[in-house]
Amino acid sequence: MEQITAWINVLNGWVWGPPMLVLILGVGFFLMLGLRLMPLIKLGFGFRMLWRGRVSQGNGDIPPYHALMTVLSATVGTGNIAGVATAIFLGGPGALFWMWCTALVGMATKYAEAVLALHYREIDGKGRHLGGPMYYIKLGLGKKWLWMATAFAVFGVLAGFGIGNTVQANSVAHATQEAFGVPFWITGVVMAVFAGLVLLGGIKRIGDVSAALVPLMAVIYVTGGLVVLGLNSEQIMPALELVFTQAFNPTAATGGFAGATVAAAIQYGVARGVFSNEAGLGSAPIAHAAAQSNDPVAQGAVAMTGTFIDTLVICTITGLVILVTGVWDSGATGSALSSQAFETALPGVGSYIVAIGLMLFAYTTTLGWSVYSERCAQYLLGDRAILPFRVLWVLALPIGAIAQLDFIWLVADTLNALMALPNLVALLLLSPVVFRLTRDYFARPRLESAPEDA
Repeated sequence: MEQITAWINVLNGWVWGPPMLVLILGVGFFLMLGLRLMPLIKLGFGFRMLWRGRVSQGNGDIPPYHALMTVLSATVGTGNIAGVATAIFLGGPGALFWMWCTALVGMATKYAEAVLALHYREIDGKGRHLGGPMYYIKLGLGKKWLWMATAFAVFGVLAGFGIGNTVQANSVAHATQEAFGVPFWITGVVMAVFAGLVLLGGIKRIGDVSAALVPLMAVIYVTGGLVVLGLNSEQIMPALELVFTQAFNPTAATGGFAGATVAAAIQYGVARGVFSNEAGLGSAPIAHAAAQSNDPVAQGAVAMTGTFIDTLVICTITGLVILVTGVWDSGATGSALSSQAFETALPGVGSYIVAIGLMLFAYTTTLGWSVYSERCAQYLLGDRAILPFRVLWVLALPIGAIAQLDFIWLVADTLNALMALPNLVALLLLSPVVFRLTRDYFARPRLESAPEDA
């Protein structure tokens, strides 16, 4: 087992090393330039499309708003609490700057993924709309690339049971045990029951639950973070100065912080940023393909707002809370560092905000990722895979809650990167389609100038 772990550590170091990080940022930067900065310029348009997307805008399974909430249910998770803290612990305050850079170019990546997912989608025998990297690779690139579509689907199924299931249950179990003294196994069983009740209804019920829970949990967590920032308002500007300064200069050792190079700030900022918003992994377009919309560009605009919300809002609040409370160099890491920051500012309350936020975030992540992995399983094995997959998904949650998952974390992290590789290649090869659809959309008079309730 030690030898296997060592091999996977080597593989993980390679797939999340500088070449992968350059590829993720490079593809995003290329798409942003090819789109002529449209994701930044048209961000307001994206939020208008999101608002209108509360109701059906065309054919599909769920409203565009519900599609984004399903995506956010998967992306707004432990990465926003533990991931940001880990990035700062390993890379220093400057890592937050590189998370922002990842999000800015990631908006273009998410946009392109959703455009292709809606442009290249299929309808199965029961009328469900299927899409994502495996479908835009198959339909957009042709038979000689089918192996790449199959590889993505295999990695998607396996990664889901790791990062989207067992490790989430484990995070919730530890949070509830530390905050409320609940045994691990009880948390696992409760999660399995609630997940099972939702999964029985398929993506429509997942979309409904996500649309209710995601805004609620975001408001609770963001409000708590803003209260902390308000109480430490005089430290916000020094914290931002620290972020920008140490993004380009080594971070000296101080307190419990061992120090970090600029390379470490970039590496961990980009890696944790991608882990948080999943731009480039290819997971989000699977949910966006089910949106009730006939316009790929409009849905792409909705998709890019997700990266903005996830990283530039929620992750930023976590990072600034850690910095303004002065605990970033305490030696703590992960969710413990985030909890310490909130508790320092809000004694007796702060740790509960983090615990409740982590529980809700992780639970909804299991719902969102169930969609991704189920669609991958359906692509590989057909409709007959759906019911067995859902049963296995539910049964895996209690196991994850009680297991030691260091090895699973490592494998899942590696599988995430392996998912990204075929997706990023496909985005580059199909980028002319994205650029053409975008030009055509904005070249004609359309919804952007229409009344808000159109």
